[in-house]
Amino acid sequence: MVGWLLGVSITRLIPRVGDAPTSVILQFVVTFGVWLLAERLGLSAVVTVVVFGLTAGRTVPLPARLRIPSFAVWEAVTFVLNVLAFTLIGLQLGPILETLNSKELMRLVGAALIILVVVIVVRLLWVMAYTMTQKKGPATDQKASGAMPPLSVKGGVVISWSGMRGIVTLAAALALPMSFPGRDFILLTAFVVVLGTLVVQGLTLRPLLVFLRLPKDNTVAMELSLARAAALKAAMAELDGDGTPAAERLRSMYKEALSKARHGHDPRESSDNTLRRRVVPVSRHAIAELRRSGTIGDDAYRLVEEELDWLELSSGPAHVGE
Repeated sequence: MVGWLLGVSITRLIPRVGDAPTSVILQFVVTFGVWLLAERLGLSAVVTVVVFGLTAGRTVPLPARLRIPSFAVWEAVTFVLNVLAFTLIGLQLGPILETLNSKELMRLVGAALIILVVVIVVRLLWVMAYTMTQKKGPATDQKASGAMPPLSVKGGVVISWSGMRGIVTLAAALALPMSFPGRDFILLTAFVVVLGTLVVQGLTLRPLLVFLRLPKDNTVAMELSLARAAALKAAMAELDGDGTPAAERLRSMYKEALSKARHGHDPRESSDNTLRRRVVPVSRHAIAELRRSGTIGDDAYRLVEEELDWLELSSGPAHVGE
């Protein structure tokens, strides 16, 4: 609850900062501040930060000039933090393993391996239970409604086998205080589960896909075409009633781009700067509504959002009053 409240509150602060480096620094400061606040309140810092991040990612309306550098920085930081998390776990496991004799070590590793198997099996049962309980209506109705088709049994197997654990699991274990009961065993188990799922499931995922002979997944491609078409339609609707030569040129370009989008081609085109800045916001709103309704997923949304970001940036800075 605290993470959600802070995530909603930050929507009023971050967008007010117009300088990209300052905005990125502020994002880091706020994130670490949320962690410290959660610890001071006696809450789970990991869960609070995760909820905060999910909420902020959905609600903070960053402009394109801030979002592109912010995403680039956070991707690099995420990669580095993944490496550091494994390094820290390794550094803490060394002293723990030195205090154990061979019998105790075998017992703890055996228990950790059992938990690894339970984690894999529980995910498999959960996903397959969901797969079996889906309502499978006619394919034509699903296509007309824009809903995703039901998950097949083969698809369920692949999704259940794709449950590799990562930095969140490691961070949750590292966040436990030194005096926490069973902390050493929890650290060992977290390392075994993360390493086990990455090695066992990660290395066998490709052979599994080859064995199941799944058809090519074009869900993201279809969602991408749908999102592009929605963005272009919203942009064209914004130009209705504007009879200026620039609007006519832009309308003609968008009609051609819409035709390309319907056939799965990349519709990105250049256009008049002033009109471009005018239609980008309504295009963003259109694809946001598609994501909010569940018609498209995050992958397609982020791809089209990036296209709109570059379209906005290529138009140059907006003048005051536009």
